[in-house]
Amino acid sequence: MTEYLIAFNEEWVPDFTVEELQEKATAVRALVAEMKAAGVFVFTGGLDDAAPVFSVDASSGTPLFTDGPYVESKEYLGGFAVVDVPDEEAARLWAGKIAVACGWPQEVRRFRVPKN
Repeated sequence: MTEYLIAFNEEWVPDFTVEELQEKATAVRALVAEMKAAGVFVFTGGLDDAAPVFSVDASSGTPLFTDGPYVESKEYLGGFAVVDVPDEEAARLWAGKIAVACGWPQEVRRFRVPKN
């Protein structure tokens, strides 16, 4: 099995009403239950955009912490799921289901397979 990250940038999320977001949350909860039942669920979560963000750079040999994201950008990760599936086709299947449940685009990336 191979793990894939299925994620979205916060800027991809349309402006939904509170009722529409509640409907999306219900659909996502049902999808997470389906993923667990299928044995592909590893982890999912949304990031708290109200929480402090900080970066760390240890290129000098000593960790240097700064407030804010490392790269200034309008795009930032809004949420993600990690699935453990047999192949890219299965990753595409689950990414499509997540995109439908959420109502916005998703990006899919395979985790690097460790070399023995």
